Amino acid sequence: MQKKHILLGLVAMLTGMNACINLDENVYSQVNAEKFYNNRQEVMSAVLRPFTHANAWAAPTGQVGYWRVNELAGDQLAWPQKGRHGYDGGDWIRLHQHTWTVDDPNAWNPWRLIFWGMGFCNNTITDLEKVDFTKIGMTEADKASIIAETKVLRAWHYLKLIDLYGNIPIITTVGEPLNPPNKPRAEVWAFIEKELKDNVELLQPLAPAMVGRISKAGGYAMLAELYLNAQEWAGTPKWDECITYCDKIINGEGGSLFGTVPKLETDIMKPFGNANHTSPENLFQIAYDYTVGNARFGWAGDLWHYNQRFAYNATFGGNNGIVVIPTAFDAFADNDLRKSNWMLIGLQYKHPAMRSATDPGDTVLTGTEEYNNKPLIFVKEIRRNSEGETGPGGMTRGEENSGARFAKYLPGTQLDVNYWNNDFVLYRLAEIYYNKAEALTRKNNNVPTQTAVDLVNEVRKRAFRVEDWPAAAYTVATLTMDEFLAERGREFIFEGKRRSDMIRFGKFTTNSWWDHTASNNNKWKIFPIPRRQIIANPSLEQNPGYVD
Repeated sequence: MQKKHILLGLVAMLTGMNACINLDENVYSQVNAEKFYNNRQEVMSAVLRPFTHANAWAAPTGQVGYWRVNELAGDQLAWPQKGRHGYDGGDWIRLHQHTWTVDDPNAWNPWRLIFWGMGFCNNTITDLEKVDFTKIGMTEADKASIIAETKVLRAWHYLKLIDLYGNIPIITTVGEPLNPPNKPRAEVWAFIEKELKDNVELLQPLAPAMVGRISKAGGYAMLAELYLNAQEWAGTPKWDECITYCDKIINGEGGSLFGTVPKLETDIMKPFGNANHTSPENLFQIAYDYTVGNARFGWAGDLWHYNQRFAYNATFGGNNGIVVIPTAFDAFADNDLRKSNWMLIGLQYKHPAMRSATDPGDTVLTGTEEYNNKPLIFVKEIRRNSEGETGPGGMTRGEENSGARFAKYLPGTQLDVNYWNNDFVLYRLAEIYYNKAEALTRKNNNVPTQTAVDLVNEVRKRAFRVEDWPAAAYTVATLTMDEFLAERGREFIFEGKRRSDMIRFGKFTTNSWWDHTASNNNKWKIFPIPRRQIIANPSLEQNPGYVD
């Protein structure tokens, strides 16, 4: 039932998306907040509003939010120009090559979307603190837990903002102060830590009723991420604290979606499948239910070819945008099941239900551009193969079939009872295993302990067949820091984490990859404060290295 309530809010948000683009909109301009909260349903509608808004910035659902810039600025995914499509003002080229500006949509849109969501949190907290819960059939314990959940959700917004922008304002009341100054990154980090620690123990444990909301497990995962990045974000390492909160999750202190403790799936597809709201591996996710609420996780728009839906018997197509770059595809061993299951490469076939009933030969997907009415064969190269081009290609050299494609989330067919009900996973147990392993390794002067190796192997082994596993298993000698970063990339590809991982491992500005040359300039580790925001708020100071 909780997931259904979330979906009703999500439908309302999606229906009103055009109105949501107006940042001058006063959400409560026609509602007297003091008279609105008359029952639990009205309280929960306010609590769930920031969750539904997160669909716009935290997931790959078509807007330029945290997910898009965190992935397209890294060394795995890109949105190359493919013939006449995909140039888009050079936005994605600047992301890939680290040449964005203070006026860049890639800097402005995540800022506006995440602060917008944080404003929803502030509004809800201010309203609910004034409500007498006993008069609407709820308890003071309900009130404490709900307000704590909203504060933790607000802290999650700040966690992503500090990652992208570093020095940002701290705002806890809508409109106060009118022109808030940005605070040093370490001060923002300390604020996030306090908000999480003050409220996480008031949260409900993870359970099926908490799908799509923040439970203790989700709050612990945020703390683990905050501490894992403490050296980069606050200047002081916090490896022991990271380990502490990883252990709380692993030991079941935060609850679980199934059973008493979270567990890794043995099937690498299940955390992302269309019934993943029951996966014991998942800790916090954006909830969707296309069956009940007609709201779905719309990854197809950014990540599918125009005709890719015919491979799945699906009802939604894509715009042929984001692909895996060649060097990232090659980073997977050929016998790694993540390579063959989470990405599409080679000749593509129609689902039997989408084939012509009168044409026995209607089995192969065909292209619409360079390969119009010809077989659609996804290739790892991003270059003009149809014109005989060889070599590495580049961001402006793609064709409609360039690059391996996204297949980590699959919707099921139209006849599936859970068709397109996939939730977008924000934290899962595999990440907690890797976070603990990394913290143990960094504590040990970047040399992995056996415990760290065992944690990584526990996740990695399910990506290999039994006969292939002994040769693929890590040892203390083979799990170097460079290999650890590569393995994080393989396990969390498409999950919105790559830029952050590369920065923490010291590779974001020093590494070159495919069509990206190392800048060796640390200014690119954070985005600029958008110029239009500085014009609107003269109290803000620009981040180092950027000129307004």
